[in-house]
Amino acid sequence: MSPDKISFGTAGWRGIISADFTFENVEIVSQAIADVLREKYGDSEINIAAGYDSRFLGEEFSKAAACVLAGNGIGVIYSPFDVPTPVISHCVIQKKLQGAVNITASHNPPEYSGIKFSPSTGGPALPETTKNIEKNIKEIQSGSRQLKKTDYSKALKEGLIVEEDFSPPYIEKIKKLVDIELIKSRLSVAYDPMFGVGRHYMKRILGGQLQVINDKRDVLFGGHRPEPAEEYLGGLKKLVAGGADIGIATDGDGDRFGIIDRSGRYITANQLLGLVLYHLHAKGMRGVGVRSVMTSSFMDAVGEMLGVEVIETPVGFKYIGDVFAKQDMIVGGEESGGLTIGGHLPEKDGILACLLAAEIMAASEKTLVELIEEIQKQTGSFETVRKNYTLDEDQVTRLKENLSRAVPGQIGSYKVKEVVTLDGYKFILDAKNTWAGLRFSGTEPVVRLYVESFSPDEIEKISAAAEKEFSLA
Repeated sequence: MSPDKISFGTAGWRGIISADFTFENVEIVSQAIADVLREKYGDSEINIAAGYDSRFLGEEFSKAAACVLAGNGIGVIYSPFDVPTPVISHCVIQKKLQGAVNITASHNPPEYSGIKFSPSTGGPALPETTKNIEKNIKEIQSGSRQLKKTDYSKALKEGLIVEEDFSPPYIEKIKKLVDIELIKSRLSVAYDPMFGVGRHYMKRILGGQLQVINDKRDVLFGGHRPEPAEEYLGGLKKLVAGGADIGIATDGDGDRFGIIDRSGRYITANQLLGLVLYHLHAKGMRGVGVRSVMTSSFMDAVGEMLGVEVIETPVGFKYIGDVFAKQDMIVGGEESGGLTIGGHLPEKDGILACLLAAEIMAASEKTLVELIEEIQKQTGSFETVRKNYTLDEDQVTRLKENLSRAVPGQIGSYKVKEVVTLDGYKFILDAKNTWAGLRFSGTEPVVRLYVESFSPDEIEKISAAAEKEFSLA
């Protein structure tokens, strides 16, 4: 395998099981991580957490990684059960570990698996660290670095690998952050773990009254990707239509969320982030709000109303986690379904996000749609859309070159007031709550178009104009 085939994106390395994602490559990546840890900590004692999601061969890949880490003299606290990404993150922070290795492909299709490294912060690794891992991978593949590993049973006997249930401290923390008793006393909750790792947790947190579907391990995730997008939550919508007050869902590794309101409406991450900021500020939390560049400005409008600064970051939760580590934060998140709050984790937590949505409903005794409408009477309306366009490589190259030379002064009937190039191109237009954004995929010839405006009709007009302007359709 050529070195360029193992690369780290915003959340580690992912590949198709048996084609790219093989035991050999997992061992190579694990050795590269071990070397990064040794380069940072030298001969000091190093201990990390290791876990996996509910994908095919997850436990076996995780054990392979643990054997390489243990073979390098690194202590491994290993989860013997499939475990959510935020729970692994919490384990790192609670036990003051030097990092974590997690076998997960999150919300990607079932044929994928992946390996993610988190440093001692518990959040996603920053680019400097992932570049060092990639450099080490190439050196291992070229033979200039040695791969070391040990036997799992031998490492267990020697105490280099210790099996442990990560869940009790995490559940205890969640019960301090969210008013679980209020939710249980006022709401009927339906839950879809999408055959993923959340099935171990939500029932233990909310108790037996929880209605649950897809409550088993299925490595095919019911035949589609384990992503809590509206198109995959038909079963949850039926439970809400049948009388549940709220439907909640988590993705394959429990770091993303989906919400169905009592009204039957799907609540987007863009909407929930603004609601959570409003709710937690009312509860007395203070700090900044944080969102990635292509996430709705609804959070900004709520922040302006409350006197809360909102910080804009590049796309990738690692950048939100970096702000989390440096200053007080109320809430941080991304439009793709990631959210955390201050005092918790520098990592996405879909379980927490779902419970916060339920707490907001229980505390207000209103639907989430009603609450959004009340707030937007003061801030103005926010409608959003994201579209993906698959172009050939020449089209992508040409579009990038055109944008690097000059950006449009107008999109449709709107003038471009400002261009933000924090991550891609974000065109702030001369109408309230209105912008369009372009972002290029780092792994495939895909261009993402983001549009926000004050009405669905305007969204359609701006989308059509952007498609024409950038030759997307």
